[in-house]
Amino acid sequence: MEYKHIKTLAAKPSLLGFGCMRFPLDENNEIDEEIAEQMLDKAINEGVNYIDTAYPYHNGTSEPFVGKVIKKYPRSQIYLASKLPIWLAKKKADVKALFEEQLKRLQVDYIDFYLIHALDKEKWQKTLELEVIPFLTEMKQAGKIRYLGFSFHDDYEVFQNIMLYHDWDFCQIQLNYMDTQIQAGLKGYQLADKLDIPLIVMEPIKGGRLVNLPQDLKERLIDYEPSNSIASWALRWVASLPNVKVVLSGMSSMKQVLDNLETFRQFTPLNEEEQQLIDETAQALHARVKNGCTGCGYCMPCPVGIEINNCARMSLLIRRSPSAAQLTPAAQEKMKKIENCLHCGQCKAKCPYGLDTPALLEKNYKDYCEILAGKEY
Repeated sequence: MEYKHIKTLAAKPSLLGFGCMRFPLDENNEIDEEIAEQMLDKAINEGVNYIDTAYPYHNGTSEPFVGKVIKKYPRSQIYLASKLPIWLAKKKADVKALFEEQLKRLQVDYIDFYLIHALDKEKWQKTLELEVIPFLTEMKQAGKIRYLGFSFHDDYEVFQNIMLYHDWDFCQIQLNYMDTQIQAGLKGYQLADKLDIPLIVMEPIKGGRLVNLPQDLKERLIDYEPSNSIASWALRWVASLPNVKVVLSGMSSMKQVLDNLETFRQFTPLNEEEQQLIDETAQALHARVKNGCTGCGYCMPCPVGIEINNCARMSLLIRRSPSAAQLTPAAQEKMKKIENCLHCGQCKAKCPYGLDTPALLEKNYKDYCEILAGKEY
């Protein structure tokens, strides 16, 4: 397993991090704990030591599940990352209560990498008003947090303001070979590098979209190196950036775990020819497609209970194998809730990618109904 020594933190995390927001689901759309535990065990036993979860993942069940699994291992073996859901805090006391609740859910005395979750202009203002940083600094001094950072979803100018405000231990941004000019982007990477702030990267495969490439683009990558998976190209692009210390992958099957382990077991950065091939792939994709839903869930909750983060990308999910879980009566009932959409615009306003979420829901529901009626997919 490839590791990155972060000298400023005296930490040595695995370059591959296990993102705990896309675990496999059972027939009730809840974490399939048996399979998910096998996946985590496999990754940890193969050397993955950075485990990333958050308060809202899997409707609040990810933290307790992760805490139960990692309890089997020596605490010092795991770099545990979780995040403060700042949007749930209405007053200063809420911040403390949320943090203490997370420690209990995770069954730990401290969190290694703790982030203020999904900062944007609005959440950053709340962070300042509630004096979150002084409190978390106290928790760090008390040994309950080892390293303090934030994850980010907004424009570069907001990112720059946040980065320059505090002496952060690390930060987490979205970055992949398609999303170099949105949110913090490559400019954000360069700023972090200049400030000597280590980077954690999320959405390296863009929620799976950089695996499900158009056939002609997929064939070009396969022809160059048949033994490399399509996912590995996207992961290696991000991991080849020197100041990226952890690449988070939200794995949802054992197959994905095994593939990612193979990529990072003896990691090799992209060479010049491979970099050119990825650049050409990105250019071709930009010419054909718009940014789509990655399932991040920042649009949630919906006032009428629509599971937006899955329903708005159902056309993608249902075309993955296996698709049976997306066609169960429970799944159909969840998709039917789209009919109750109020078009209130809350999800659209919250989307970090600026997507027209209500339109996406309608488009995916139409496709879903046609598939139920017998359309081939």
